[in-house]
Amino acid sequence: MADKRDYYEVLGVQKGASPDEIKKAFRQMAKKYHPDLNPGNKEAEEKFKEVNEAYEVLSDPDKKARYDQYGHAGVDPSYGGGGFNGGFSGGFGDMGDIGDIFNSFFGGGFGSSSRSNPNAPRRGQDLETSVHINFMDACFGKEVEINVNRLEKCSECNGTGAASGSSVDTCPDCHGTGSVKVAQRTPFGMISSQKPCTRCSGKGKIINNPCHKCNGNGRVSTSSGITVSIPAGIDKGQVLRVPGKGNAGTNGGPNGDLHVVVNVRPDPIFEREGFDIHTDIPITYTQAVLGDEITVPTIDGNVKYTVPEGTQTGTVFRFKGKGVKRLNSNGRGDQYVHVTIEVPKNLSKKQKELLKEYEASLTDENYNKRKSFFDRIKEAFK
Repeated sequence: MADKRDYYEVLGVQKGASPDEIKKAFRQMAKKYHPDLNPGNKEAEEKFKEVNEAYEVLSDPDKKARYDQYGHAGVDPSYGGGGFNGGFSGGFGDMGDIGDIFNSFFGGGFGSSSRSNPNAPRRGQDLETSVHINFMDACFGKEVEINVNRLEKCSECNGTGAASGSSVDTCPDCHGTGSVKVAQRTPFGMISSQKPCTRCSGKGKIINNPCHKCNGNGRVSTSSGITVSIPAGIDKGQVLRVPGKGNAGTNGGPNGDLHVVVNVRPDPIFEREGFDIHTDIPITYTQAVLGDEITVPTIDGNVKYTVPEGTQTGTVFRFKGKGVKRLNSNGRGDQYVHVTIEVPKNLSKKQKELLKEYEASLTDENYNKRKSFFDRIKEAFK
């Protein structure tokens, strides 16, 4: 048996790596070598198996401890030509270790008699993408076209992986199960276990004449446009599910789904809060004092509104039903208009004089808040 690579080296981590570091490294390596992303690449397939084997050991505290102490011999009794060279150090040792050894044979990395059928229909993987839409599109809904890279069933071989006119044969070694029984010598005698079939790489089938388009994988990587209906009232960060637009399944299994994360661009006039809309409207000092009819923008268009006489900064007007449509409902939120009184700048000399004359004509009775404030001060310092 060829020497195995160090498991830490396989995952690209140091020996003292934490469980989180090991998990993160495994995810990165598994994604890199995943068969779905490397169709027909035998080297990537072997790397993927190697990464899974390394993670199975290093993610299990007991197996990791044995591996750190004894190397591959501590977790694989067949390593080095059979026997437990170093695993027992001249005796059976702690009975707990014996239990772990039985677990490794009958429960984990050495296969199991309960392996699932590799030729059973398998659902394709779900995919995730994102889309950016304008504020108004989120309010009223829209159909958008997005490009998605996904695995589709090969049209040349109809997903079988075999060239036209040829067939897919059942593996003669594993008889389609994807695994074979092997006998291993242990201190307790010969023990049978199951391992992935090397002839068919655990697939249970052999394609002698692979399809030229998909290289026998049955699926091809494509970039296709998909129309997504954005419902009225969608908000930023919400996810739309598009059934059947993920990766194609294998062995006749159904497609996965596509999950679309919606991002909404900010609007220069409107700000959304739930299904309500908020708008800031500046008005002049004169409009606030005397009242006036102003134009207020809404998502439905401009509307007229009469500002009452004596309007103060911070006054909020409510426009009922002028907000965003509620999802799966006919109702809508409200629009809130926040009034800000803009103080004039760059006054001419004449304007300043007129303003002073106007101010001199006013009394405390014209300033209720100001009068009340100073009355409270006088009361406090009596």
